[in-house]
Amino acid sequence: MPTERNNVWVVDDEASSRRYLSTFLGARGFGVQSIESGEQVLRRLATSGEYPSLLIVDIHVPAFGGLELLAELSKQGWRIPSIILSGVQQVSTAVKAMQMGASDYLLKPFEESDLETAIKKAIKAHGSVVDPSPEVFATSNKKMHRVRDICNHIAETDVPVLILGESGVGKEVVAHYIHARSGRPDPFVKVNCAALPTDLLESELFGHERGAFTGAQREKPGKFELAGQGTILLDEIGDMSPLLQAKLLHVLQDGEYSRLGGTSTFTSKARTIAATNKQLHTLVRNGEFREDLFFRLNVVTLEIPPLRERREDIAPLCSHFLKTYRDRYKSSVKEVPPELMTALIRYPWPGNIRQLENVIKRFLIFPEVQLAISELERSAAMPLQSSHSRELSLKELSAGAAEKAEKELILRTLEEVNWNRKQAAKRLKICYKSLLTKLHRWQNVPAESGIPAEAAFTAMTGVGH
Repeated sequence: MPTERNNVWVVDDEASSRRYLSTFLGARGFGVQSIESGEQVLRRLATSGEYPSLLIVDIHVPAFGGLELLAELSKQGWRIPSIILSGVQQVSTAVKAMQMGASDYLLKPFEESDLETAIKKAIKAHGSVVDPSPEVFATSNKKMHRVRDICNHIAETDVPVLILGESGVGKEVVAHYIHARSGRPDPFVKVNCAALPTDLLESELFGHERGAFTGAQREKPGKFELAGQGTILLDEIGDMSPLLQAKLLHVLQDGEYSRLGGTSTFTSKARTIAATNKQLHTLVRNGEFREDLFFRLNVVTLEIPPLRERREDIAPLCSHFLKTYRDRYKSSVKEVPPELMTALIRYPWPGNIRQLENVIKRFLIFPEVQLAISELERSAAMPLQSSHSRELSLKELSAGAAEKAEKELILRTLEEVNWNRKQAAKRLKICYKSLLTKLHRWQNVPAESGIPAEAAFTAMTGVGH
């Protein structure tokens, strides 16, 4: 049976949904085909000689709805990972979809991080596409060997795990590693505790009943409920409010919680892993984090060292990223040139592995050694080809900070409007041509080159990822 690697079929009868998903997936390196009905999916499978590595299907598409399409695919012997989308929350439907073989079930509107997690889970479970997450334990570092040994030792236990480390070191990958070896069923559910205000985070974690607050027009299960007997990762837990810390402590102690606005008691059987880039000891001492919750989470603590303390892993990580992304970006690069590798090893890596991943992506798209080195020097404010350092002037520092803030604002605005650059320019109150010029300047390619700004900007700047 032929395969189409990294090829996603989006099945939705709403053109706006297809456009949004196509932009979202395309910006992350996937090939996308937009399809209006389940019947067209079956016809294409039967006649084209192709099949996708992933289906994203709206449950109410015509001819064959999402569930009917899953049933028919199963009947015909197709085993294609699928994510079901729905604008109406029905817990029984979600359960039925999972029982029929769907990898995940997302309620519209969904968080982009939830869709990314669902895609990674589907890919990992079926092995259809290379998982873009770095193999954190492809390492010769002694500290990382110790972390791996502890993960293997406690994976099948039910003890909570606390993962500490700077942003980008691979805390989520370590959590996935533990889940994969735990013997627990999917799903692996991630919640970013820093991304939502307290009231929305409470609803996200524990769910809410209809009428619980203004705008709660239907009941919604929380992440603890959706996690089932799987694993829930509470990322950036150091940013959780004291109110939610108390409720979380109750869940960890008794395994029980209630939905927001409800009186019924639910039982959680999920394994809890927490992660943070903050020093929880300091937060406890300052009264910003509950001591009893800290002790409850701190049964097993894993501290992931930053990349600058494990420079021996830079070369193998580069090889991993080259292998992962070479085909996706249609690059001829087979290895990192020695001159660039020297600069990579010297670089301080404030963004850790995630930043290294973005640098390699950029080099695959624009394989110019001097350009890559100059970009590193600019961000490090120091030469990486010699041992001589230079002081950064206040003017240069201010200019660098201003440009970084500008990049972050523009990227956030583009993501909010699904990479509609004209709409973004209107929101930013700048002319469309100025926005294009900025994007192409940050890519170090001329605006007339024809390279789409959105296809490379996030991969190469590292902003917001």
